Amino acid sequence: MTETPRLDAELLMAHALGIARETLLLGQLDAPTPADFAPLVARRLTHEPVAYITGTRAFWTIDLRVGPGTLIPRPDSETLIEAAVAHFARAAPRTILDLGTGPGTLLLAALAEWPEATGLGVDASRTALDFARRNATDLGMAGRARFVSGDWAEGLTGRFDLILCNPPYIGTAEDLPDEVRAHEPGTALFAGADGLEDYRRIAPQLPPLLAPGGAAVLEIGHSQTSAVTDLLEAQGFAVALAHDLGGRPRALIAT
Repeated sequence: MTETPRLDAELLMAHALGIARETLLLGQLDAPTPADFAPLVARRLTHEPVAYITGTRAFWTIDLRVGPGTLIPRPDSETLIEAAVAHFARAAPRTILDLGTGPGTLLLAALAEWPEATGLGVDASRTALDFARRNATDLGMAGRARFVSGDWAEGLTGRFDLILCNPPYIGTAEDLPDEVRAHEPGTALFAGADGLEDYRRIAPQLPPLLAPGGAAVLEIGHSQTSAVTDLLEAQGFAVALAHDLGGRPRALIAT
């Protein structure tokens, strides 16, 4: 993970001042340092994620509440929304399913993109679901987004035009920065020794849930393209690959 001390300081200062980072940069750089700033820096020096300190994270076109017990949205995951936008360029999806929704990240970003759509977010974490419901309310989407506790797609019925999923895909022995391993929930990060445990469960659940003409878009680790493609193709899907802004394999589109 790349260190970003200047960005971190700007975000923490803006939070302490109660203003947006853009406002800070455009005209508040000479503002007196508030008393709240030093304690925020002290927390950051223990490797606590900036998003947990400020309580928010921007993703796609929305801002989300986040906190301990939730996976922090990453810019790389926006690749899934970009892939979905490309797939539905001619006709917007009407029903969206987000498996492992966390704080509502992918579902709420998709609902912001398609104002006529409705969606369902599933997660095994009560903490994550509490954040997701609050985020839906904050964004004015409480009437369009429903969140339920569940074990991936186990027991779900119905058909969805778009299925989004960012499952755990890190091997248990893989090295991670302290701010990730020590703070973010392991259940949202690790998936067995090879990082594929959850894909093996999810892939067979997708065919009966995907509507004709729809797409399931799954995030993957950069070395998992072949393995996860094989799992999806075994279920009868045609699979395409999308890369993130860094040029790394990031999402598989199953149709």
